Amino acid sequence: MFVKRSVIFAGLATWLGLWLCGDALAIDSELTRRTLRGLPGVCVIVEDLQPGFKECARKSGLSSVQIEKKAIANIEKSGIKVLGREAWLKTPGRPLLYININTHDDRFRFVYDIRIELRQIVAMEANPQIKTLASTWSLDMAGTVGVQEPDIVGRNVAILVDRFISAYQSANK
Repeated sequence: MFVKRSVIFAGLATWLGLWLCGDALAIDSELTRRTLRGLPGVCVIVEDLQPGFKECARKSGLSSVQIEKKAIANIEKSGIKVLGREAWLKTPGRPLLYININTHDDRFRFVYDIRIELRQIVAMEANPQIKTLASTWSLDMAGTVGVQEPDIVGRNVAILVDRFISAYQSANK
């Protein structure tokens, strides 16, 4: 019973958040776009889908591999270089476009949160010898989708990838 109430609460909280804030949350500003300037390309990684969603999505042909291939194709089509693992390891800053889809289901629908972020090596101002991989640009999209329509999540990932492409291109005019 507690789990069912938690799912209902999570769904209501997501709906309320979408109603109040819209469907996309972002750190896509003039400042964060400047962190994309001069990047020679990006490596693309899509986190594996969560088990419940993965099974449902497979029926419609959606998988993390398919999402990654489509993202790579769209990025390359835009003229942005996609870096393989070896090239990425040799690229200053190691720019990585990371895509993660979190889901929670209640047997009838999935609540989802898609996060796409550009991560790169940054140095700490207080101690420049310390460097870490950090998110410098990101977008989020949350929503609900029926268990019969997981392909909507894939289409929303494509929308966020297109917004990354626009941000990258505006920073590198």
